[in-house]
Amino acid sequence: MEIGTAETLDDVKERENPRSSFSGGSGSGGAGRNKGGGDGPGGDDGSDDSVERFSPEKSRILTTFLLIVVLMTFAGLIAAYVVIETNKVQEWQPFDLPVTLWVSTLLLLLSSIAYFISERATTVNDHPKAKTWLIITTSIGGVFLASQILSWLELTQRGLFMQGNPYVGFFYILTAVHAVHVIGGIVALSTILLKSWFPARNANELAKRISFAQVVGWYWHFMGVLWIVLFLLLGFWK
Repeated sequence: MEIGTAETLDDVKERENPRSSFSGGSGSGGAGRNKGGGDGPGGDDGSDDSVERFSPEKSRILTTFLLIVVLMTFAGLIAAYVVIETNKVQEWQPFDLPVTLWVSTLLLLLSSIAYFISERATTVNDHPKAKTWLIITTSIGGVFLASQILSWLELTQRGLFMQGNPYVGFFYILTAVHAVHVIGGIVALSTILLKSWFPARNANELAKRISFAQVVGWYWHFMGVLWIVLFLLLGFWK
């Protein structure tokens, strides 16, 4: 302190630590920069600590629970099928599967391949490729449902209905329940397709897309594997 001057304690502290005014006590200026536009930490790059980070655990847990429920449902139906088939009751009269069921099987295999390509493209943030193959996957799923309807129409033209023949009844039930779950898969595919129509704006949004692509992939591939099991059961265990 120079002779003839009177410095307050606050003036001394400010002179000794000139950066203290930027460390959080400067009002709205610093906070405004942290919450500002795309070039700052709070911009579109999603790097601000105040931005809630996406956690994929919830969607994974819900999807796992859903798959367990679906598995238990079909396990019960398949077990009932095996029991009645083993008893060899007189009413059990198998028939040759429609050709369209072979087409349906091929379609689901192709859709799984297409979705795998789309999911890998999503993981590496190749948006055009991911969107293209997701559209292909969804379209193939729709064609699969159309082939199922054609199979049912062919059976009705043969005069095969659920009454009086347990095998026919199980055929309709198993394929119809599977078709309902495929419709659910197509809804999920359409949802992520609409949400990912444009490129991801930041890392957090990309993380969401990768996680959703993964869990929807679990479901879609599970539907494909389940269909193979049903196809082999109905076609070769009768």
